[in-house]
Amino acid sequence: MEELILELKKQIIEALNLEDITPDDIDTNAPLFVEGLGLDSIDALELIVLMEKNYGIKLEDPGKSKEIFKSVATMAEYIEKNRTK
Repeated sequence: MEELILELKKQIIEALNLEDITPDDIDTNAPLFVEGLGLDSIDALELIVLMEKNYGIKLEDPGKSKEIFKSVATMAEYIEKNRTK
């Protein structure tokens, strides 16, 4: 799981072009939106694409995205349970 979390942090930085941020700067349990990284709805779309492309996960219920993208830890848990790649 630790490996997946580090991989996710790197992918988030790359996908969202977060300059001057390293994986160590991202708190695994910190909120991704508003507080923490301060992401917005456009960033959420990028994260959805990232999960589809890298892990074969399609979000069937957009209502769950708030729960899934709460933090890097919640994303990693969801990916572990649902990945097809």
